[in-house]
Amino acid sequence: MKKICLMSLTTALFMACNPGDKNEKSNFAVQLVTLDPGHFHAALVQKTMYDNVDSIVNIYAPEGNDLTLHLERINAFNNRKDNPTHWKKNIYSGNDFFETMLAEKKGNVVVIAGNNRKKTEYISRSLEAGFNVLADKPMAVTSEGFETLIKAFETAKEKNLLLYDIMTERFEITSILQRELSMIPEIFGTLDTGTVDNPAVVMVSDHNFYKNVSGNIVVRPAWFMDASQQGEGITDVTTHLVDLVQWECFPEQSLDYTKDIEVLTAKRWPTNMTTTQFKTITKLDDVPSFLDKNKLNDTTLQVWSNGEINYTIKGVHAKVSVVWEYQTASGSDTHYSLMRGTLADLVIKQGVKEQYKPVLYILPKRDPDFTTAAMEEIFKAVKAKYPGISLKETEEGWEVIIPDKYKEGHESHFARVTENYMGYFKNHNIPVWEVPTMLSKYYTTTKALEIALKNKQ
Repeated sequence: MKKICLMSLTTALFMACNPGDKNEKSNFAVQLVTLDPGHFHAALVQKTMYDNVDSIVNIYAPEGNDLTLHLERINAFNNRKDNPTHWKKNIYSGNDFFETMLAEKKGNVVVIAGNNRKKTEYISRSLEAGFNVLADKPMAVTSEGFETLIKAFETAKEKNLLLYDIMTERFEITSILQRELSMIPEIFGTLDTGTVDNPAVVMVSDHNFYKNVSGNIVVRPAWFMDASQQGEGITDVTTHLVDLVQWECFPEQSLDYTKDIEVLTAKRWPTNMTTTQFKTITKLDDVPSFLDKNKLNDTTLQVWSNGEINYTIKGVHAKVSVVWEYQTASGSDTHYSLMRGTLADLVIKQGVKEQYKPVLYILPKRDPDFTTAAMEEIFKAVKAKYPGISLKETEEGWEVIIPDKYKEGHESHFARVTENYMGYFKNHNIPVWEVPTMLSKYYTTTKALEIALKNKQ
């Protein structure tokens, strides 16, 4: 059983110091607790400092590589040249870390980003103990986990606590503008309903196992490649896509998953990864035995990271897909998004033509006499809200030109989500539609997995 306070970190040496009296009260409204940070998203929450949040963070986790890597990331943020953070870390790394966290209750907001098999229990019991929770997606990866999540939201309501998940993609400027333009009838018209074969909304996310974050290649924990621990791709990254479908197509509307969502078809398939690739991204010398069930042969693993969901939401046909490769041609995660309107389609592309940067296009379906001048007149309202944004005519319609000041990048979006969370925490004003939207999202993904497994797809 160890209590450690880290002010600096070397590769494997921890310097111990007095963690302070556990009854000492903070003058800050928010005191963060980090629980079992197995995913690098836990560290990205702390890439910046926040007003009225204590700089001392209590970390409860088992000893091991996950904890070491998390601390190295925080240390890097503290020691960077530009705008360094100044987090202080009190660490408890005993085997009873979770029970100790619940008993000591040294903070009031728990950040949970790690092994998804444990996450729903972590969320549920943290709320029962009186903690508010900011959880990385996904908050549930199975239908059983979804049922537990329903009860967790009930607990949060009963105890007046805030449970919220980290939806970074809502802060990507092209997604923001796609949503914005879809709410302008003169540009978009109304949302088509589509069909199974021709959905009104299509979103595709391509991801890399081998990728760069904060200037370093991400070291993946071995369990990240185990669907029984990380969750399948159909309940993991698709969470973001399902959230965007809801957030863009039905802005600020409460959804009822018992009435508004129908999952039609779903499928899953693996990514084949060589053992050499596995060792490269995990920094391990051997493949753990818990992955034996995923071996095709002595040199290849199957990672169940890919999935597709076809469903309707309030009668609108949508399709979301997630595809993982060891490393894509761009080396970056990419996003494709299509919203079909009666007057125009709104499309985000991130391919070779776009130099793998997200670009938003308006593709009109109207009289060819509708001129750029006419579009510019309608577009003035968007320009007023987002100064510097403009239109560029293309053969098919218009490209939305977005100044660099709006292009923050994925890592910066974690601060945006956290700032939102802190605002809701302080003002007790989480929008009424957020909780039913979260429940609808996790119903969609977990129901899709249930269908895919039943069909052996």
